This record gives sequence, structure tokens and C-alpha cells, in this order.
Amino acid sequence: MQSRPMTTSETMLQGRMASARSFLVRNMVTIMFLVLSAVGYKLSGMTPFLFLMDIVARLSRNAFLVLALIIPVMAGMGLNFSIVLGAMAAQAIVIFVTHWGFAGLPGILLSMALVTPLAAILGYLTGSLFNRTKGQEMIAGLILGYFAQGIYELVFLQLVGGIIPMDNSTIIMSSGVGVRTTIDLTNGLKYGLDWPGQYWGNDLLLRPTLPWAIIGMAVALAVGIVIYQLRVDKRQRLGSTQLVLAGIGLAWACWWSVQQIQARTQINWIRVPLLTWLVIAGACVGLHFFSRTKLGQDMRSVGQDRHVAAVAGIDVNRVRIAAIILSMVMAAWGHIIFLQNIGTFSTYGSHEQVGLYSAAALLIGGATVARATIGHALLGTLLFHTLFIVAPAAGRQLFGDAQIGEYFRVFVAYGIIGITLAMHAWKQILQRRSVDQ
Repeated sequence: MQSRPMTTSETMLQGRMASARSFLVRNMVTIMFLVLSAVGYKLSGMTPFLFLMDIVARLSRNAFLVLALIIPVMAGMGLNFSIVLGAMAAQAIVIFVTHWGFAGLPGILLSMALVTPLAAILGYLTGSLFNRTKGQEMIAGLILGYFAQGIYELVFLQLVGGIIPMDNSTIIMSSGVGVRTTIDLTNGLKYGLDWPGQYWGNDLLLRPTLPWAIIGMAVALAVGIVIYQLRVDKRQRLGSTQLVLAGIGLAWACWWSVQQIQARTQINWIRVPLLTWLVIAGACVGLHFFSRTKLGQDMRSVGQDRHVAAVAGIDVNRVRIAAIILSMVMAAWGHIIFLQNIGTFSTYGSHEQVGLYSAAALLIGGATVARATIGHALLGTLLFHTLFIVAPAAGRQLFGDAQIGEYFRVFVAYGIIGITLAMHAWKQILQRRSVDQ
């Protein structure tokens, strides 16, 4: 008995169901974290004010570090766990800049200027190593971080204060040799980028979060309308009357929302470091346009197939080294942003989890070891740190012990990386089998 042919509506329904299944499989990690974050927030009993205050601070200090992982993924090198070296370089420079007495925004700019060549050299050496371990870059970067940790500790425990002169009782141990385990950046680099006017009484770069978020969304919507008008066919463009009405309505809605929010809620107490967010936005824009440059296109070609790229005349090794250099420099800058936001750091421990947590955040946003975008980085940072905020509070509410939430989020950080790498290896095996058949 022959089955009847499917109608057009049945075919469309089947296609939509297949598309929905594909979407769920592709984004199951992100969806799972959305659910976990929502449930955790509900169980935590946190107020929206406390949650917003914490998530704004965490996004400000961590987003740039996660963005540093995108370029190596673009070049086909997977998750760059060696950004730990960039974090070490940033800490080393911050220690010396603090010793020299620089503070505020000038100190931040000096730190970024000094760390750039150091991070570039480390990136070149790391990229050269990765060119000798093609296909094993992630494990090589992980082991390289442990190796560099030993050298870092040797320098700051034995050489600084001894061979390298540094006479500063707030930084050097009482024995006169070795850097203290904790460095305090108060009255120094603390909030140098987040609050650059703190030393001359200018608070203009800190504003209530939600009103500025509304204004930012309005600006983004306006830019989107302009791009739409430029790209679509003339017959589909909005008319002048429609544009004027949309602009007036948008401006009024933003003004009314800001007034209502400022008058009726605690949102005025939540501060967003605009300069830091502008730097993060600049990094996003820079990455977007970099991907369209000749070097960016070469990286994409190398990431898709090294052999085809080499046949096309691309110097594969040079492109891979350039990718690691850029990633290392961005990681060093990102860690400086992180340190100035925290205001104090462990000399020998603050850098250890940089690679792990940044990679976990990127993967949670929907990225893979073969594809990562700016959207993945930002969404993953938001979800990952949302779980970091609500997990201890939820653990305390459910079990009377916040430490259970701490265990859960550490388990999640390691587990999500392991699952993603296993899935990537499984996909590669399936691809090889399909080619062999």
C-alpha cells in the first residue's frame, strides 16, 4: 500500500518541526542555563535591585575577557586557555604601576600601554608553540598556563625585592623579598576606568542603570531603522511620515520611562560605569569590523580548512600567531579592567580561573569550539554570572548553606566545558565516518 503524498501545509509543518528540533539541539546549553537562572533567581529570594546591582558590576568586569576568546575560535584554534598568560602579564604590570604611585585613569592607560608589548611577545611565543601542536591547542594552552604559573611565582616570590629592586612596604613582604599575597588598589587604580572622575569630584560617567539602558536600546533601535532603510529595497522603506512619528514616539517613551523609573524605584542607586561599557562596546564594534578585514577573512579561511587556506596562498602559521597575539593583548586589557573593578586581588591566585570561567561563559552563550560570535560572548557572560549570583542564595534558601551553591556553580563551570568538548569530538567522528562512506 502506497502512502499518500504530503500536502503543502504538512510539508511546511514538518519543515518547521525539523527547524525547531535543530534550534533546540543547537542551543540546548543556553536554554538549560536560562531555565536554571530563572529557577535559581526565584528560589534565591533576591530583590530585583540587589540582582541588577550585582549583575551590572559582573558584566562590566568580565565581558571584555570573554570577548578575547573569539578571535582564536575564528582562526580554528578552539578555546584559548592560554589567556591566563595575558592575565599574569596584566597583574605584573599593575603591581609595578601601583608601586610607582600612578592612580586613576592615567594609571589604567599606562598599565594598558605597558602590558601591550609584553602580552604581544607572550602571544607570539604561544602562537609559535600552537603551530607545533596543531589540533591540540586547547590542551597545550592549558598546560602552558601551569608552566607560566611557576615562572610567575618564581619572579614575584624570589626575584622581586631581591634581584629586582622594589622598596615598598605595602607591596613587599616584611622580609624584604617577594610580593605580598594580596594587593590593595584603593587610592590607586581602583575604579580608574569605572569611575575616572573620583579624584576630582566628577561623577558624570556614572548614571542610573535602567534609564541609560532604555536610552541605549532606543539608540540601538534608531540605528537599526537607519540600517534597515539603507539595505532594503526602496519599495519596502518606511516613509518620511512614518519615520517622524516613530522618532517622536520613541523619544517620548524614553523620556517618560526614565522619569517614572527615577521617581518610583531604587534604580538611582544602581550605577553603571559608562566608560567601561563604552570600552566593551568599542571592542565589540572592533571585532565586527576586524572580521571583515583581509586578516579577519584569512583567519576565517584558516579556521574552516588549513589545507585549503594554504593552497590559496595564505600563510597559515602567521595568521594563527596573529590570532593568538590579538587574543593575548585583549585578555591583558580585560584583566586590567577586571582588577580595577575588584579593587584588590590575590597576587598568586586571581589569574588562575580566567581561562576556565571565560571559556565556560562563551560556551554557555551558545558558542562551540569551532564557532563563536560577539552575541555568544555577551549572552554567555550574562547567564554564567547570573548563575554565580543566584546559586549561593538559592543554596542557602534550600539547604541552609550557601556553600552548596558554590559547589554547584564550580561543577557547572567544569561540566559545561567537558560536555562541549565531548560533543565536538563526537561530531568530528561522525563527520569522518560520513566522509569515509
